[in-house]
Amino acid sequence: MKKLIALVLTLMMVLSCAAVLSETKGTLIMATNASFPPYEYYEGTEIVGIDVEIAAAISAKLGYDFEVADMEFDAIISAVNAGKADFGLAGMTVTEERLLSVDFSDSYATGVQVVIVREDSDITSVDDLFAEGAMHTIGVQLTTTGDLYTTWDLEDAGLAVINRYPNGNEAVMALKAGKVDCVVIDNEPAKAYVAANEGLKILATEYVTENYAACFKKGNPLLAEFNAALQELIADGTIPAIIEKYIPTEE
Repeated sequence: MKKLIALVLTLMMVLSCAAVLSETKGTLIMATNASFPPYEYYEGTEIVGIDVEIAAAISAKLGYDFEVADMEFDAIISAVNAGKADFGLAGMTVTEERLLSVDFSDSYATGVQVVIVREDSDITSVDDLFAEGAMHTIGVQLTTTGDLYTTWDLEDAGLAVINRYPNGNEAVMALKAGKVDCVVIDNEPAKAYVAANEGLKILATEYVTENYAACFKKGNPLLAEFNAALQELIADGTIPAIIEKYIPTEE
């Protein structure tokens, strides 16, 4: 009987320890727009990509479970501020305008805005967009930095008309259909769109270089923990390896 009691107590202790080890602090929800390869995109029914793997690694390091909430890009900041998501990670650039609404993490990657044109386009460089009297029609994804920069640089200066689309794919389809003269978008999804659509190319000259970061509701104490984990995962090579997996370094 004593042996049986001891065995039962041992089993109870093992089960109790296993339960403690399996517990997490809760679930972190990442708001994103899954039409931005290779940072976030669908692979079948699953959302994958650089941002997804980075967020999962940070969440695990901090002891949280992790979920992804897909939405329109222009809804991400609102979702974060409304508490519907803990942070936004969507190839989002830190801008002065966005800093009025949210706080940003440390940067984890650098992005480049480029210009996609049809192969027979008379637009041969970014400078052509700024030519006096050119008045090109430019396609962008709504509220992205492609939208912000072209609005500030070109539309507000009376140099172009900006057509805004819910996602990058619709902007590219508008380009193929001749509804816009070019599309300004991040270099990595641009390469994917051009590879998937014949008759398009990326101009050699870049539009702008920018830094990507996660956005948080102002004052959210999670930001400090997130940054600490982010820096540790950069230092130990985890995040560089994730980026290299999707964007191999050119030799």
